[in-house]
Amino acid sequence: MSLTAATRSETTKQFTTSIWWVLAIVLAAYVAFTAAVLGFVFTASASGALPGANSPQLPTAGLAPVLYSVATAVGYVFPLLIGTLMVTAEFRHKTLTPTFLATPRRGLVLWAKLFVGVVFGVLFGVVGVIFAVAPSAGFLAGYGIDTELGSSDSWALFGRMILAFVLWVLIGIGVGALVRNQVGAIVGVLVFTQFIEPVGRAVAAFVDQLSGVIRFLPGAASDALVGSSVFNAVPATASAAEPLQWWAGGLVLLGYAVLFVVLGHLVSWRRDVS
Repeated sequence: MSLTAATRSETTKQFTTSIWWVLAIVLAAYVAFTAAVLGFVFTASASGALPGANSPQLPTAGLAPVLYSVATAVGYVFPLLIGTLMVTAEFRHKTLTPTFLATPRRGLVLWAKLFVGVVFGVLFGVVGVIFAVAPSAGFLAGYGIDTELGSSDSWALFGRMILAFVLWVLIGIGVGALVRNQVGAIVGVLVFTQFIEPVGRAVAAFVDQLSGVIRFLPGAASDALVGSSVFNAVPATASAAEPLQWWAGGLVLLGYAVLFVVLGHLVSWRRDVS
């Protein structure tokens, strides 16, 4: 079977399940709710209209990209999960057995998953951007703050956000190939993204010795690639070290994707499917 045929088969396989659109809906709801809450608080504070505030707490300059980047700052776990589930669900339901029988070249199957993962990354990225920008721009316009939607910098930001989503899906595929057990992989992803790295980044805001290391973690690299993050906008969570340049953040994130995919292929992917 050729790579084109394997990719076509993988596309059909992934899009006939419900998990991708369920996660897309949850992503949209989660990002929209977070963007709406932060949009109200940040714009009201910046305009001096926040109840109980005597003066503006946040500058209006650069506020729009901070709010728009909520999609990647808090929503990156969803492309990571869909990438992980693309692989672990097949181990769990034993659908990889007929796939490998039809395509004995297992590397070809993995490449097909990566290509379909790019499609999922773009799809989830577009969903994340739309549902972060819509409520954020509404609050910005409502409080008379520039939405910056006419700026080429904002559209470049959106492009980098979509790129970040694509890289997160690829990382998830690598994690799924490396950790075959679906429950173990999902728990590991959630523990790292929702506990270990956030705590590490919060601690690094107060410990200078850690700040230089923390910025190379995947979440921090993703924020650097995007070029803006709510975590860097809030002084209590901002690291003392300068974040990576956007291209360096992208290379770090790509490095994680390559590392996990290669390790998954060498360590687990070529083993027998039980």
